[in-house]
Amino acid sequence: MNAQFKKGVLELIVLKSVIYQDMYGYELVEEVSKVVDVNEGTIYPLLKRLTNEHYFETYIKESTEGPPRKYYHITATGVLYEEQLEQEWKEFSECVSGFLEKRNQRT
Repeated sequence: MNAQFKKGVLELIVLKSVIYQDMYGYELVEEVSKVVDVNEGTIYPLLKRLTNEHYFETYIKESTEGPPRKYYHITATGVLYEEQLEQEWKEFSECVSGFLEKRNQRT
């Protein structure tokens, strides 16, 4: 996948992943990787920024499989931001798809 395409949608995918269930960092890497190919070095700085911007809150939870894990919980502000991003994504993708369809009909 084109790196610029991925960069543009990554934030929305991360926010959407945490909407219904709090997740820890590596769990988010695995979830997002189901949609776009990413690694921890891409996700963790994004999580830090989203937390600093108050879209996420974090808490520590003990794990039965190793050290305690930092979980990410979406805030009310984060939910509103995710809804806004999703709407913008839908409008953008519909516009691009419409353009491509018109151009393909001319050939």
